[in-house]
Amino acid sequence: MRTVVGAAIVVRGRVLAARRTTPAAAAGRWEFPGGKVETGEALAAALVREIGEELGCTIAVEQWLEGAAAIGTTYELRVALTRLVEGEPVPREHDALRWLAPTELDDVDWLAPDRPFLPELRRLL
Repeated sequence: MRTVVGAAIVVRGRVLAARRTTPAAAAGRWEFPGGKVETGEALAAALVREIGEELGCTIAVEQWLEGAAAIGTTYELRVALTRLVEGEPVPREHDALRWLAPTELDDVDWLAPDRPFLPELRRLL
C-alpha cells in the first residue's frame, strides 16, 4: 500500500476542510488536504510539502491521528493534527475551503477515507 497524508490544520479551535474538484467521483466532497508520499520521503516532510503546493502555506505536524484508512486497494490515508506556521491557506487544487468548529464537522460531505478520523479530531479540538 502506498501512503497518502492529510493535514488537519487547526487554528483557534477550528479545522480546515477542502472541497475536491477532481476526480469526478470525489468532486464536491470534502477532505483533509494533502497528497501522496514520495518514495523515501518521511510522512511529515511529505505533508509539509503537499500543503505548501496545494495551499501555499507552511504547517508543522503536531501528532498523527490514530489508524489509517484505505483508499481503494492501492493507498492508505494517514492524517496528522497540524498547526499553521506561516501564510494563509489559499485553494490551488480545491474550489473551496472551510474552517469548521467541532460541532460543524458533520456539516460537510467528507470523503469516506477521511471520516474515520473525525471522532478523534472532535475530541482533540
